[in-house]
Order: sequence, then structure tokens, then C-alpha cells
Amino acid sequence: MEILQNLMDGFATLVGSGLPGIAWWEPSAVIVGGIIIGIFVGVMPGLSASTGVALMVPFTYGMDPLLALILLVAVYTASAYGGCITAIAINTPGTPAAVALAFDGYTLTQRGEPGRALGTAVIANCTGGILGTFILIGFSVPLAKAALAFGPPEYFALAIFGLTIVVSMESKNMLKGAVSTVLGLLLMTIGLDPITGFMRFTFDRPELIDGIAFIPALIGLFAVGEVLLNIERYEPVQAALQTFSSKMPGRKEVLGLKVAIMQSSILGTVIGVVPGAGATIAAFIAYNEARRISKKPEEFGKGSLEGIAAPAAAAGGSVGGALVPLLTLGIPGSAATAVLIGALMLHGVTPGPELFAGKNSYLVYGLFASLVLGNFVLLVLGVMGNRLWVKIISAPKALLYPVILVIAFVGSFGVANSLFDVLICLVFGIFGWILRRYGFPTAPLVLALILGYMAESNFRRALIMGDPSIFFTRPVSAIMLLLALLSFSIPIIRLKVAKRKKD
Repeated sequence: MEILQNLMDGFATLVGSGLPGIAWWEPSAVIVGGIIIGIFVGVMPGLSASTGVALMVPFTYGMDPLLALILLVAVYTASAYGGCITAIAINTPGTPAAVALAFDGYTLTQRGEPGRALGTAVIANCTGGILGTFILIGFSVPLAKAALAFGPPEYFALAIFGLTIVVSMESKNMLKGAVSTVLGLLLMTIGLDPITGFMRFTFDRPELIDGIAFIPALIGLFAVGEVLLNIERYEPVQAALQTFSSKMPGRKEVLGLKVAIMQSSILGTVIGVVPGAGATIAAFIAYNEARRISKKPEEFGKGSLEGIAAPAAAAGGSVGGALVPLLTLGIPGSAATAVLIGALMLHGVTPGPELFAGKNSYLVYGLFASLVLGNFVLLVLGVMGNRLWVKIISAPKALLYPVILVIAFVGSFGVANSLFDVLICLVFGIFGWILRRYGFPTAPLVLALILGYMAESNFRRALIMGDPSIFFTRPVSAIMLLLALLSFSIPIIRLKVAKRKKD
């Protein structure tokens, strides 16, 4: 009942109850505008959710704090789905979290069924967002306290768990998956040492002091690498793929995804609470867990709707999770929420426990309501835009490939206005093309680039705290390492059992 009461208070706030400076229509208009901007941010490679939120902060200077917060959170929310669109359409994840979704989403596009993939993604993403909001409303304080219990050993264990998950996804050839992971970890060592500050493998290039620019590398691996691979293997489009269907998934198909969506939404929210974990780790873990409980795990990677729904729902749920430590403790749960803290302080609002009981409590309840309403707006706009995305996908390849390359290079340059980043994009594009040509998956390499720093820095900090036994004497760390071991070993055991049955 308390959750519903808080939500009703939030909706009353949105229509201007007790807020004479805000017209009844302004919050709704701000939500719609923020959702549209957020979709655009997610679609454009090189623009992350944090970048989109940061770009919008100057536009909030003269706004009421509530409207400013609603706008920034709407951009944050919608960018997760925007990243799914390009992942499904052209195998170019607009956000790192969309990498997991591309496995099955792009496969459906290659079959000529992008409508089913896009429809599943927006439904799952919005459902995850709504469930994440209700969890945010009901369990903000307890979840935030749980997140505070994480220290270096727990962060290291979480990173290892994430790495074993992505390796285990390549169940048919785990050796190649492991090689890709090691390559990613080696590339991650470029830049400053996280503890001593010593420069490693920079070749006296100042651009490499902070390591390899992740977004240009991501764009190169997926966008440029995919284009080069398709140019090499170019064949006339077969009749079966000349028609791209915008047909949405059927009612029975959506209902069949309810378990994967519910589970992934909860996982995304809980993982999103942990500062630094974010939507990317949530998406990969949700994908792996959905495959583990699926009745048809062999279809994952081949166009499974569960494989699309799980990471999309986790990404949606992680938004609510990341806001938990922000609102209750003033600790950013992600890069985007770090920008949100700055925006709140700009408007004279200090996030923390006092926010729920002080004069600014209307901000919290208004935000709760706007998150629910924003996800419904995103669902409507996502479904309405389905035909548009499909038309873009069905464009002639001779036109589409140059456009993808231009977007990739412009997006890479736009991250830091650096031509060196464009070079990184090109080099990683060629690298990704070579890897795919010889059957090495790129997803483990990407996740290793993301999690490698977390694993190394927290491993060394944990050893400073004590001896190696610290990883096994702390319950959360020990449980995560056990899960990592199971995640890595179960696919191997299954393969051996399957081979024995065949023999």
C-alpha cells in the first residue's frame, strides 16, 4: 500500500498539485521530449547515456528542479532502447549493454524479421523499466545498504563472474571464446597502472595514457568489422531476404517470454544498484541466466526471442537500480547517474536520505511517477517507430554500408574530437573482421575491455587488505566466485555428456 501511495503522490505532483510554477501539461511534454532525445542518443554510435544526459544539462538551467530531473532521467531511460535498435538493425550496438542483445537480434534481421526483434526489445525494455521502478519505490533503502557492503573482493568476484559468463556463451568453441577474452584483457593493460600510475604499453602516445578509447573500439569491432566481413562475403540478396517484415511478435510469443522478462528485470535492477556494475554486466548476466533456464537453450545465438528479451529487460531494470544509491545515499550507480548528481546540485538539491523526508521529497515521488509514465511513452513511440527502423534496414546494401561507415567514423571522432579515436575505430574494425573471419567471437573481447580494469584494480586492492584467502572468507565474494566456476564448468560438462550419449 505504501508503494501505491507514494506512486499516487508522484502522479499528483506531475499534474502540478501544490506546484504553482509548473503547468499540468509540462511534465508530460518534458517526458515525451526526453524519450525522443534518449532514443536518438542510443541510436547514434559514440553517444552513451552519460554523454546524452551531460549534453542536456545546460538546457535545464532555467527549469524547475523537478522538470530538469524528469528530462534527464527520460533521456537516460530511453537511451537503453535506442542502443537496441542499431544492434538489431546493423549489428552496431549503440550502447555497450546492447552487445548481448545483438547475438539474437541481428540474426533475426538477417532472416528478414527485424520487426519481431525490435518489438520484443521495446516490450521487454519497458517492462523491465516499470518493474525496476516499483522495486526502486519499495526497496530503495534496503538495496542501497546491500550495495554498500561491496568492497574490492566483491567487485573482483563480480568481474570474474561476468567474464566467465561471456566465455560460457561460446559453448561450441569455448577455447576461441577464452582466447578472445585473453586478448581483451591484454589490450586493457594499455595505459596507466591502476595502483602505481606507471604508464604501460603506451608507445609514448599521450592518447593512450587513459587506455584504449572504449567507444571507438566498440564501434570498430562491431560496425566496421561487420561491414568489412559483409563486403568480403558479398552475395546478391536472395529472394527470401528482399522483404523485411515489420510484423511484431504475437501475443502468445510475448506471453511465452514472461519468465525471462521478469527474471531479467529483477536481475537488472539488483545489479544496477551496485555502483560501477551498470547495465552492461546486467545484460550479459541476464542473457546467460535466461539461456540456463530456457526450455530451448540451443536456439540462443540463432534468433531466440528470449535472447533478445533478457538483456533488453535487464537494461531497462538497471535504470531503476542505478537510481537507488543516487537518491538514498548520494552515490552514483553509473556514469549517467554521476552526471545526474551534478545536475541536482546545480539546482540546489543534495541527494541522500534527507531527500525522502525533507522539503524536496516531491522530487522523489514525481520522479517515480515519471519513470512509469516514461516507459509507457517509450513503448508507444517504440512500436510506432518500428516500421521506420525496418525501412532503414531494408535499404540497399550499397547505400547502407557507406552510411554505416560514415556514422561509425563520425561517432568515433565525436567522443573526444580526436582523429586518433577514428584511427582506433579503423584498427579495431580490421581486427574485428579478422577475428570473425576465423571464427573468434568479439563479445568476450568487448566484455574483457569493460571488466578488465575492474578485475585488476580490485584484485590488487583486495590483496593490500589481506592475503588471497580474503576472496573466500567474505560470503558475497565466495558465492560469486562459486557461481563463476559453475558458469564456466556447466557448459563443458554438458558437452561431455552429449558426446557420451552420441557415442
